[in-house]
Amino acid sequence: MNDNINDIDNAVTVRNVYKNYGEVEALRDLLLDFPRGQLTSLLGPSGCGKTTLLKIIAGLLPANSSEILVNNQPLTGPGPDRAFVFQDFALLPWANVLRNVAFGLKLLGVARSEREAIAETYIGNVGLQGFEKRYPHELSGGMRQRVGLARALSVDAEVLLLDEPFSAVDEQTRRKFQEDLLHLANNENKTFIFVTHSIEEAVYVSDQVALLLARPSRVSEIIRPEGFRHKDAGSIRRDPEYLDIVVRIWASLRTYVE
Repeated sequence: MNDNINDIDNAVTVRNVYKNYGEVEALRDLLLDFPRGQLTSLLGPSGCGKTTLLKIIAGLLPANSSEILVNNQPLTGPGPDRAFVFQDFALLPWANVLRNVAFGLKLLGVARSEREAIAETYIGNVGLQGFEKRYPHELSGGMRQRVGLARALSVDAEVLLLDEPFSAVDEQTRRKFQEDLLHLANNENKTFIFVTHSIEEAVYVSDQVALLLARPSRVSEIIRPEGFRHKDAGSIRRDPEYLDIVVRIWASLRTYVE
């Protein structure tokens, strides 16, 4: 299941990434490719640098040194080609759903009528039609996360960076989100980089899973769960190969669990 993907067109290419927090070495000589139009999960022990790497790719956090290409161009900072979905929703509390979803488009200078029309489309796509005038405090955690996802989708970024977006919801909502993410990945021509702590979730939604070592983090292995993403969502978890991959990944990671 390990593939050489050097011949695949990459939306993001990461080479020689080093990141220190004071004397703590978080990332060391990290190399990883993110194929265009595919979903890559970053999986590893707590504190191994998954979110750090995501923020570096987003341009939100500087590396000590790195060679990162986005669409074959050197990374210089945040840009409209990437959109970030935060773990804690990061919604504007004073703005309703429509204004929150349209916020990124406003920053891009899109006219109000156009940005609201685009926002309404994505609000409907994430199942929140009818909630356009509600405020974040009036929504459940799952609904707030859907607003964050709609906001990221609305700016039509080529790369979506998702930092454990399902961690704050209940198990039933999480499973529905996983199915929704599969649907988006299959129908939106975008590249997804997805941080999760869940082995089952990573195998369920991914074209490739990058296993990261404990700090200082490097990529230890790339696993490609062939064909799962394009199967019926309800049948994936019953697939014997799916179960085998989950067990294999757990065997690789269990040594880091205290």
